[in-house]
Amino acid sequence: MSTITSSISLDEIGARFGYLRIPHSVHDSAYGHIRIPIAVKRQGEGPTILLVAGVHGDEYEGPLALYSLMGELESLDIHGRLIVLPSVNHPAFTAATRCSPIDSLNLNRSFPGAEHGSVTQKIADYIANELLSRADYAIDMHSGGSSLQYLPLLLAPTWSDASKRSTIAGLVEAFGSPLVGHFDSLKALDGGDSVFGNVADRQNCHFLTGEFGGGSTVNLDGLRILSGGLRRVFRHIGLTKGEIGEPSQHHTTRHLNLHDPDLFAFSPVHGIFQPEYKLGAELAPGALAGRIFDMTQPWLPPVEIRFKAGGLAVCIRTFAVVKPGDCLGHLASDL
Repeated sequence: MSTITSSISLDEIGARFGYLRIPHSVHDSAYGHIRIPIAVKRQGEGPTILLVAGVHGDEYEGPLALYSLMGELESLDIHGRLIVLPSVNHPAFTAATRCSPIDSLNLNRSFPGAEHGSVTQKIADYIANELLSRADYAIDMHSGGSSLQYLPLLLAPTWSDASKRSTIAGLVEAFGSPLVGHFDSLKALDGGDSVFGNVADRQNCHFLTGEFGGGSTVNLDGLRILSGGLRRVFRHIGLTKGEIGEPSQHHTTRHLNLHDPDLFAFSPVHGIFQPEYKLGAELAPGALAGRIFDMTQPWLPPVEIRFKAGGLAVCIRTFAVVKPGDCLGHLASDL
């Protein structure tokens, strides 16, 4: 059993607001605990959907979309169950950091977690075994955080199983994002297998994720796309019956490939990065991503960084100072 407890029932009928409590005994709080906000509404018969944001603590479009939804929760006419965690990695969220300030772990590289592990591992274990085990569907909301800025785009897992492909295709169409990136969920974009989607699949839970902005600010287009998309998914899965304020759509969805490692650009050196492209630009193969200037020997010629593949610029680095291994940008090619 998890050492995390909930101040509200996840299973009873009605709308409830409360906290997950993680025991956290430290020097200045011997019997202390960490509180993570949670809201649940269960009403009638229908599916369960889990909505999670704040997995990384410097990403804000997801939490704001869920704050708005929580304000409507009591009046929302649903048929099923809605579980909402706007800042599931609350220690990182209050510190405005990607990783937890308590154990320095990245929650989205810590699944399936450990019930008696560190704070981040306990959160991952609770999501896997208490929340995703209850859910038929889940949406995990992200942005580029402090170091990256993304064009708002929905991310959809690719599966070999025809039934899974069909379900995801229906969710993607219902969400209605102008841009949809397709990726191998079981490896994630950096090759890891310890991400939210990996454990969601093991719990037989269909899921979507996405990048809806970044740069530790609020992308209003991303917030609008996310807020409307959530409500259209609710109607698609039968959680709600009528429209609940989602904006109309007037666009054609563009489907993108995010798999190819040649779509990324990384820094090989320390220095100051001067980008030579903008978000939304269409770049040819070999296009210049930017130049890195040596801070200690500024008279030297800058190092030129180029993308190997071409495509739509969906991501750009926000921090000018870079070190070897830092991601400078990310393209996406059309499917």
